[in-house]
Amino acid sequence: MKNRQQKIYCCLALLVLSLFCGALAHGADAKPAVWDSVVADARKEGKLVLGLPPSAELRKQIEPLFKSRFGIDVETFSAAGPDIANRIVSESKAGVRYFDALIFGSCTGVPLIHSGAFEPMDSYMILPEVKDAKYWWGGHLWMDNVSTNRFFYSFIAIKGTEGLWHNTNLVKAEDVRSLDDLLDSRWKGRIGFSDPRVPGSGLSLWSFLWDIKGEEYLKKLARQDLFVSRNLRQIADALAKGKLALTLGIGYAQLEPFIKEGLPVKELPEPREGLPASNAYGTLGVVKNPPHPAATRVFVNWLLSKEGQEFYTRVMLQATRRVDVDTKWLAKHSAEAAKDTMSFKDYDRVRNHLEDKCVSIREPSKKFAETILK
Repeated sequence: MKNRQQKIYCCLALLVLSLFCGALAHGADAKPAVWDSVVADARKEGKLVLGLPPSAELRKQIEPLFKSRFGIDVETFSAAGPDIANRIVSESKAGVRYFDALIFGSCTGVPLIHSGAFEPMDSYMILPEVKDAKYWWGGHLWMDNVSTNRFFYSFIAIKGTEGLWHNTNLVKAEDVRSLDDLLDSRWKGRIGFSDPRVPGSGLSLWSFLWDIKGEEYLKKLARQDLFVSRNLRQIADALAKGKLALTLGIGYAQLEPFIKEGLPVKELPEPREGLPASNAYGTLGVVKNPPHPAATRVFVNWLLSKEGQEFYTRVMLQATRRVDVDTKWLAKHSAEAAKDTMSFKDYDRVRNHLEDKCVSIREPSKKFAETILK
């Protein structure tokens, strides 16, 4: 009798535990009641217009994926963040609303904070797995961390800024182990640099050099007859074809087509001085009064969900801050995730993005670039 009672108690305990665990799992994955209504409204709108980073692969994949996932057509514009941002601001001043949301890099958002063209994005975050800070390494990070408007959400964090690449037929990896090696006379007239006079990855690297190497170093670098351009595809093409030996400030997104063709381009190992931690093309903003508000809400929540961040990390080879997304495999592609390689405290120390660092480091270095780059 006693053994029988013990078996009954054990069975009841297992049943209760099973129900409790099931409830926890359901709670973690559960979507609020409003979600189905938002998706239904988004399907009625039937369209979403996005500004995307200059990645052909991202544009190619995101349109059919979002259509099959939610039944919503996606129109995308893929270009440098400042170019799309300037268009959005101009249209806003003219009373035109065309874009719904924009994904861009680093400090592009600083001039947009007071433009009146964007709105707080946290109200668009509906799903618990998006809203709850526990799913994000370092908690929620907003690019506008001084103004505290919560316009622009930072969802990517990589160990170093993408942007030091070489043509392997012209430069050996061991030829550039220090930033000082860029001053070697062998590379005069053979270094491409994404224009640091505008927001972007070029400014990210330039501001890092300004901060740790100083203005005299940058003057010497400028005397290397840099090929400075805002056309990142042009720089990438010149590197792949051997017209340039080294490039600074362009990343995988621009070189992706050439890499797939098997052309001799490869990212250089991190120099001895290190590189700034970056959020790459990992900032999301919502245009004020978007033409397709429900579709925009669906996109924000999908992109920032585990599913969306797995997709973005895979396509862009840029590491999400989501703690439930595996990013260790990125190390094979020279794109280590900050969350896998350093503490958040160290990341916060070496980063040179988000509004505070954009203002204190990037802006003065940008002004210096304007004085010595003609």
